Amino acid sequence: MSDVMETVEEDNEGLPRNLVSSVVDAVDLGDKSALDDLLDPLHAADIADLLEQMDQRDRASLLALWKGGMDGEILSELGDDLREEVIDALGPAELAEAVRELESDDVVDLVEDLDEEQQEQVLDALDEGDRVAVEKALAYPEESAGRLMQMEVVRAPSHWTVGEAIDFLRASDDLPEQFYHVILVDPRMKPVGYVTLGRLLGTPRPIHLTELLEPSFRTFRVDQDEEDVAYAFNQYHLISAPVVDEDDRLVGVITIDDAMIVLDEEHEEDILRLAGVDGESSLTDKVIATTKRRFPWLAVNLVTAILASLVIALFEDVIAGLVALAVLMPIVASMGGNAGTQSLTVAVRSIATKDLTGANVWRVIRREVLVGLVNGVAFAVVMGIVGWVWFGQPMLGVVIALAMVINMVVAGLAGTAIPVILDKLGVDPALASGAFVTTVTDVVGFFAFLGLAAVILL
Repeated sequence: MSDVMETVEEDNEGLPRNLVSSVVDAVDLGDKSALDDLLDPLHAADIADLLEQMDQRDRASLLALWKGGMDGEILSELGDDLREEVIDALGPAELAEAVRELESDDVVDLVEDLDEEQQEQVLDALDEGDRVAVEKALAYPEESAGRLMQMEVVRAPSHWTVGEAIDFLRASDDLPEQFYHVILVDPRMKPVGYVTLGRLLGTPRPIHLTELLEPSFRTFRVDQDEEDVAYAFNQYHLISAPVVDEDDRLVGVITIDDAMIVLDEEHEEDILRLAGVDGESSLTDKVIATTKRRFPWLAVNLVTAILASLVIALFEDVIAGLVALAVLMPIVASMGGNAGTQSLTVAVRSIATKDLTGANVWRVIRREVLVGLVNGVAFAVVMGIVGWVWFGQPMLGVVIALAMVINMVVAGLAGTAIPVILDKLGVDPALASGAFVTTVTDVVGFFAFLGLAAVILL
């Protein structure tokens, strides 16, 4: 065991250096004691990262050796495909032990993307009351507040005093593992406010809870989109918030950790979609599944590339008459494409955070166009000189300079306007904008450069 442990070197961030190889060595040796020493100090998220970095054979061997080590927190941290693989490898008893201590929202997150057979495996592992709660949550729409909330709620009648609330909390044996507020409800179970634990513990016992209500109080409907919930948490600095049904009765609570996970997933999704890899989330995803997700957008890019090539084909004689044009025209298109991507990224992010609205859209578009104009003029001067010095033709420098200005201005306009238009049409701007902006900058760049060359040089 000591030989295995000595190979692990500390790192400042992420997993300790050489940990994966040390774990694999312990598994190959069948040394469960060494494996426990390596894995027990790790956070659940680090163990999930380690499993993702191992190949499938080594993972299977680890799970077979590390009986009883897998818990629900680790399962919650795994990507969807890897989670299915791990659940298949666990026996019913081990799976039951892993999920038993999870809050209802964590169990819902665990099972909602599993196939029906695996969902039944997890649900069968729960106590009857927990199973009913999870099944009720799964009946709510996907990506809704009902799916995001936990049903373990700390509530108190609105007429209680601080002393009554504290006595209740001390006497209760089924409080959630973590909570931040005591939610006050009226006789019809409608939430009327909440009190933070800090104010509760720091206030004399005779004070009524209604005197301690927080001004940040707001509720969410069970069918409200989880993205809107996460935005509200971030915008209004919420820590937790009650969830109500269609009759405004309290049914659950959403906490900041779950809201921030949604925000993080939305950010990751936007980045992936901007790159045309919609839905891809893990290095352990299968080859076929990854290929299917990437193929459609590669096909779209092929169509747009053909469209740009058709523009070039219109100017075959111009290019044949001056070969230097073939050398310089990718520069114009590339600069326009990069400028368009910069504007596009800012616009998509601003739409996602609701900062870009109808009230300021024209101001933002105007700013991006002016930025494109200023950058275009600056780089036009540089490329004008380069074209002149490189090929000894002053007018060639003028042509590329003018084309650069035109394409950079159009890039700023397209990079902002296209995602706004797509958002108005109900199309995800993160997913579809990239192909349109690239097409516009390529077509305009080639047409401006070659068209000006035809007029000025030939």
